[in-house]
Amino acid sequence: MKRIILLLILPILSISMKAQVDRSVQPKPGPAPEINLEKPVTFKLKNGLEVLIVENHKLPRVTASLTLDNPPIIEGEKAGLSDLTGSLLGNGSKKLSKEKFDEQVDYLGARVNFWSTGARASSLSKYFPEVFGLMADAALNPVFTQEEFDKKIKQTLDGLKAEEKSVKAVSNRVRKAIGYGENHPYGEFTSKESIQKITLDDVKKHYNTYFKPNKAYLVIVGDVNPKEVKKLVKKYFKKWEKGGIKTPEFPQPKNVAKTEIDFIDMPNAVQSEVGVVYNTKLQMKDPDYHAVLVANQILGGDFNSYLNMNLREKHGYTYGARSGINPDKYASMFRTSASVRNEVTDSTVIQTLKEINRIRTENVTEENLKNVKAGYSGKFVRALEKPRTIANYALNIKTNDLPEDFYKNYLKNINAVSVSDVKRVANKYFDADHARVVVVGKAVDVLPNLEKLGYKINYYDKYGNPTSKPKMSKPIPKGVTVKTVVDKFIKAIGGKDKINSVKSIKQKFNAEIQGQKIDLTNIAMAPNKRASIVGAGGMVMQKSVFNGKDGYTMARGMKKPLDAEKLEKAKNETQPISELGLLKTGELIAIEPIDGKDYYVIKNNDEKVYFDVESGLKSRILKTQKAPNGKEVTQVIRFLDYKDVDGVKLPHKILVPMGPMTLEFKAVETKINQDVSDADFE
Repeated sequence: MKRIILLLILPILSISMKAQVDRSVQPKPGPAPEINLEKPVTFKLKNGLEVLIVENHKLPRVTASLTLDNPPIIEGEKAGLSDLTGSLLGNGSKKLSKEKFDEQVDYLGARVNFWSTGARASSLSKYFPEVFGLMADAALNPVFTQEEFDKKIKQTLDGLKAEEKSVKAVSNRVRKAIGYGENHPYGEFTSKESIQKITLDDVKKHYNTYFKPNKAYLVIVGDVNPKEVKKLVKKYFKKWEKGGIKTPEFPQPKNVAKTEIDFIDMPNAVQSEVGVVYNTKLQMKDPDYHAVLVANQILGGDFNSYLNMNLREKHGYTYGARSGINPDKYASMFRTSASVRNEVTDSTVIQTLKEINRIRTENVTEENLKNVKAGYSGKFVRALEKPRTIANYALNIKTNDLPEDFYKNYLKNINAVSVSDVKRVANKYFDADHARVVVVGKAVDVLPNLEKLGYKINYYDKYGNPTSKPKMSKPIPKGVTVKTVVDKFIKAIGGKDKINSVKSIKQKFNAEIQGQKIDLTNIAMAPNKRASIVGAGGMVMQKSVFNGKDGYTMARGMKKPLDAEKLEKAKNETQPISELGLLKTGELIAIEPIDGKDYYVIKNNDEKVYFDVESGLKSRILKTQKAPNGKEVTQVIRFLDYKDVDGVKLPHKILVPMGPMTLEFKAVETKINQDVSDADFE
């Protein structure tokens, strides 16, 4: 009976208790959780090497990381020397050839990596003594051979060449060069000229000078016994000789007297990279550190930040806008970044500066501040689950001269940040009145509107050297029209008579993305029928068809008719030589220089078609279209490697941008007036 009564009472009590909770009032956050960090076992060798050991026996794995806390140095005309030296470490040792070293590492199922200021090894705990010995041997007894040196030089030059047309890479390089200055180590960058001046002797000298234990830290985390580790460390590292490493003197970076735009012309750019940079001083040990972290998170640290909500969500200028500030013992920089369409570059500058000024003049809402703090708390607590976190925190305390209770009080200091603190540090560290607005983009498209903003504009080349204002475009010579440009193209690919005999063209292309082969088939037939099919592994991924009257697109099995605008455009096209259609709908608007060559630019609806002034061949199409999310996306499709097929020159390589990558489609089959029928357009 008591059990029955209890079962009847419990639901009533439950309902009564729930009724007493006012769910319209958000509960107050509790106090920050108390953080009890396990202290690593530490000891120091006579040569200065400090060792930190964190035991964790959950998994039978161990990681050892060697970090050299050297001050930055100015490398001058041999910029890139330290990185090159680091890339040559790990090629065996004086005892083991590169082949035998790699073979032993693979046999033990380990990972061993090296860089200019350290090394890391990771393995199962039962193999750790052997792997640790391999890492120590390669780090302290390296072999620098001319053969490996020459390989790395070539790889570095190839990498630099690949970055030449990257707007983001140029922006990162120039931002540092003009922000920090050429006389500051953070303003230096590797160039073709600097890397070619480095010799093998320079590498050896650099290693012998700076790879020293004076301010080095060895962090070992995992399934280990501290006493055994201490024996291993002494065995391999006690003979490591220390040396005299001086902290060089270099000037502190200066900001401009008044906000300016620093512009770098990239004629091949379809997007602009817009960033605001401001030099400041911020170290982890500074009292403002935690407040700056919170303020930056609100401004541009995550998806819900001011910058991203404005530039991405409200205006659709970019896929993402961010801000950041790097605490550093020597020099810090506040920066924002966003990749945007050329036509909204000026608007992006306006809105970015608007949001920086917003956080400096308006109080952040308590709700926003609370959410950011909660986010930091969650990430901090989750990070503590990883043994390596404890080791990293201990290392940070050493290298950044932090108080021993820095991380124990971390969440307390984050939660102590107030609304007024956010505004105060924003005014101190996010100064939009003395900042550089670095814009890398296509001058022809973006400079006229940037000039209307009223800021002083300085011009730099892709390496941060001052230069003159770029030539916007060249005047179109008298007598040059759409017809003369198209006529020259027709002559270049085979002549009018030959082109008139072409009734159909079918080309098959192949490309590869992350090991997956992609097929592209383009089919065109007079007077205006065309089809494009993209497939992979025998499956059709995308398809676009127009049969002369109607058309559709298909993706993921979903078929969608062409809308009225696209249908009308397709009806006005001329196939299989689509360029002839420009005679009806094209407008010659400019001659643009790109990478040292001039191109006629014909505007055709939402496209710009580029023809090489010298050869007459079509070089590229710049297309602006709406993505599935409704935002406009601009892409450049390039046409290369023209080859003769039955008397007609056709491009055999097409470069198509796909997000951050570019797909290179190479022709594997081309047919003229063969194997094309009305059935291909059904």
